[in-house]
Amino acid sequence: MRVVIITGISGSGKSVALNELEDDGYYCLDNLPVQFVQEVIMALQEEGTQKAAIAVDARSHSKMEDLKQVLAGMSRFGHDVKVLFLNARNDILIQRFSETRRRHPLALSNGSEDAPQTLIESIERERELLSELENFGSMIDTSDLHPNILRQWVRETVGASRSHITLSFVSFAFKHGVPLDADLVFDVRCLPNPYYQLALRPLSGKDEAVAEYLASIPSVGRMVDHIANFLNTWLPFYVQENRSYLTVAIGCTGGQHRSVYCVERIAKRFARTEQVLVRHRAMASREQAKKH
Repeated sequence: MRVVIITGISGSGKSVALNELEDDGYYCLDNLPVQFVQEVIMALQEEGTQKAAIAVDARSHSKMEDLKQVLAGMSRFGHDVKVLFLNARNDILIQRFSETRRRHPLALSNGSEDAPQTLIESIERERELLSELENFGSMIDTSDLHPNILRQWVRETVGASRSHITLSFVSFAFKHGVPLDADLVFDVRCLPNPYYQLALRPLSGKDEAVAEYLASIPSVGRMVDHIANFLNTWLPFYVQENRSYLTVAIGCTGGQHRSVYCVERIAKRFARTEQVLVRHRAMASREQAKKH
């Protein structure tokens, strides 16, 4: 049975992810207490359900360590289990709660005098409660993502075939901040910028003209080799730690030329031996903006 556990910070898009999986034929449950997860999965399996997605958040009174044990047990019984952790920056979360005018789920969590009362206190409390799960699965930083892009990335992450580790290569723009889901961050702003070549300015690192320009510069090739060699050296150690996902973020100023090129070249190398996902944050945001 394929099981997807969706968790993360309130306001980061769990409902969007759950609705996307429901449209894809998953049996979906929202806010299921941790202690009932295994029981529900067994019941669904007996009914012949093949795919299930369950949203679990900090409103559950069980410790998150209990969830990790439950998921490990399901994997031992042969279920294909994936954990999707959604996150976003505090300023984005505050904006989203302000727009929807909804109360944070932990604002009145236990009714005691020391319960978080403000939105930011509730967010920080939730981060603390869910900290044990941040590196347990695949994290997606939804801070600057349009819902349609999030839906696409959820489909790609959940649909990735099971392997000992999935490498997610992400290009991004430093001017928009480092993605929260990054495990490793590499800065390629020191490389020559195609933006200053007028003919290349409107193109991206995926276009042949930009790729040829960057490939002709020795320092670009050395940067690509050094990042790939670093990953080749240390990837086995991440595998030893039973990591299912590793997100490698490569950034330049605008996230259009240099970082995109480097991600494409490095991902192509590792795709020969590893399960690989490729994402271009800044490009995806710009493309989505053009549609509106």
